[in-house]
Amino acid sequence: MSEAHSLPATTATQPETLPSKRNTRQAIAGLTPPLHAEAMVREVWPSVVEAQSGLAALGHTLMSSMILAPLGWLLLAPLYFKKIVPFLSKRYTLTNRRLMIQRGLKPRPVQEIALADIDDVRIATDSHSVFYKSATLEVLSKGNVAMTLTGVPEPDSVRHAILNTVMAWVPGKAKAFRPFVPASAK
Repeated sequence: MSEAHSLPATTATQPETLPSKRNTRQAIAGLTPPLHAEAMVREVWPSVVEAQSGLAALGHTLMSSMILAPLGWLLLAPLYFKKIVPFLSKRYTLTNRRLMIQRGLKPRPVQEIALADIDDVRIATDSHSVFYKSATLEVLSKGNVAMTLTGVPEPDSVRHAILNTVMAWVPGKAKAFRPFVPASAK
């Protein structure tokens, strides 16, 4: 065999070198240990109820009638666009270390609570919760409301995500919470 067609002898015996910079992206949300890096578990954008509950109530009333529904849509349009405009936007971010309320074009935390400080999460509903499919979540710490997340869409799933993240990443907290029992088991 000639030299031109053979592989160098060192190729098969050299160990593979890993890149010096590790890729911090993850295939499954929240599987990065908190000691290694902070990873987002879930991010939620508040509904229009968060912006102005009075206008949301009026919009709900108008949309309940057939004739005035388009007026309700027009009334709620600025609240919707306020929600998605980058410099006015607000989002609730759950990571493997903390729960945050973030604002702005480049999201900055304006309020946060460490997962270790979360004792429970309550759902506070109002008269518009069913219509907008949202509610207010109250994060409890040491018996007091430490953080209030208003206008959270799908509040049950967000509450379970917070509690499951606390149970998964805070040592000793899993015993403090009641186990989740699915509706089909009752």
